[in-house]
Amino acid sequence: MSTDTESHDDAHTDEWFASAKKIYPMATHGLFRRIKWTLLFITLGIYYFLPFIRFDRGPNAPDQAVLVDMVHKRAYFFFIEIWPQEVYYLTGLLILAAVGLFLMNAVAGRIWCGYLCPQTVWTDMFLWIERKVEGDRRDRINLDKEPWTFGKVRKRATKHFFWLMIAWWTGGAWVLYFNDAPTLVWQLLTFQAPLVAYVWIAILTATTYLLAGFMREQVCIYMCPWPRIQAALTDEKALNVTYRWDRGEPRGSLKQNKKLVEQGLPAGDCVDCYQCFHVCPTGVDIRKGMQLDCIQCGLCIDACDNIMTKVGKPTGLIAYDTDENIQRRIEGKESVYEIVRPRTVIYAALIVLVSAIMLFALLTRDFADISVLHDRNPVFVEQSNGTVRNGYTVRLSNKRQHPRSFMLNIEGMPPNTKMEAIGVETTFAERPIIEVGPDTTREVRILVTSPPGEKMPGSTPVTFRITDSVMGEVVTAKDNFKAPDKP
Repeated sequence: MSTDTESHDDAHTDEWFASAKKIYPMATHGLFRRIKWTLLFITLGIYYFLPFIRFDRGPNAPDQAVLVDMVHKRAYFFFIEIWPQEVYYLTGLLILAAVGLFLMNAVAGRIWCGYLCPQTVWTDMFLWIERKVEGDRRDRINLDKEPWTFGKVRKRATKHFFWLMIAWWTGGAWVLYFNDAPTLVWQLLTFQAPLVAYVWIAILTATTYLLAGFMREQVCIYMCPWPRIQAALTDEKALNVTYRWDRGEPRGSLKQNKKLVEQGLPAGDCVDCYQCFHVCPTGVDIRKGMQLDCIQCGLCIDACDNIMTKVGKPTGLIAYDTDENIQRRIEGKESVYEIVRPRTVIYAALIVLVSAIMLFALLTRDFADISVLHDRNPVFVEQSNGTVRNGYTVRLSNKRQHPRSFMLNIEGMPPNTKMEAIGVETTFAERPIIEVGPDTTREVRILVTSPPGEKMPGSTPVTFRITDSVMGEVVTAKDNFKAPDKP
């Protein structure tokens, strides 16, 4: 095999370090290439254009469908609004993502890496530009060997220009999720945007340019932890891109294999064309078996199927399969594919369970909230008439997009307990009515005084209750009323 077809893992085993050899993936066509293009257009289309989709939430709310509003501490996803104290939804999403990865791995190995990983998606885009500007594999190899001429400089400059444009728009699209997209685009173009926006665009532009343009397979092989985690999670039932050596060996050129057949000797279907190796974006020769570098993208399947079609042999020499099935075929048994098995059922059940819990929490959540902070110094004040006063800071949250009035009541105290809300003049039955603006919070200082002549224990559990005066929604918070602990 020529030097340009050598794998980067062919370095001497006694070396402590070997420089990575540049990989020149060749273009191919087929089912899995079409799947990858489809997913690339869908995922990048969502990422780049989702910030510009509008969603009407009313007069007091932003109309960007997906927005992380850092200033007002809100996250919006169409009709869903998340407050900071509802961070458990993020926890649920992370759990779903992890179990989803486990399920993908149990079904078909590293299909996330091969089709949906951002590193794979942007690398595919960068490689497409590279091929359009510099040519396919052989052309790029020759271009690297050529001296620096005007033509070479022009091609390299063109390629890097388009790479930087994609990387720049990648960074720009990310910051659009944190502010109103059309407004921020105009501010960026007129240099009126906040400095932090330019900083993050620069950082993400640089990382996308370096990771997708230069580091490529090195990110998958050395930087990403998932290949090692996946190797520990997989089992013999998971489908993986597999070279069916029971059919392909002994391999040889088409002419050599024909001669072997004519002589009545065994000959495999593999014609040793190296097309499966040449199209691999991580430089893996799949015929050597499962390797940590393989991202299971299926491009070697397309390349092999194309060659098999040309030489008049059945396709599927490389396919999603298991080593167990290879052994079964050698023994004359039928192949068995067990997608539904205890492992996949458990993962799917966990996804359904976590999704159901999150949905239930979302559908039954309160649109108001109350928190109570007891005064620390002094904890209580004993007055000259024998009464005891406690001070509290009560924070009320209105998660609706319109103003609301809440009636505050305290439970657990004796009758005739006096409650005073500082700065609140409206009352009903001696209970303060607190106005809270749309989608905001309000802090109110509350003074609670025990009735005259009432002997209070050292600590009395109390409940602060707020009731929406229109919708009747009730939310509570618990605390304690402190008093001198007298015998």
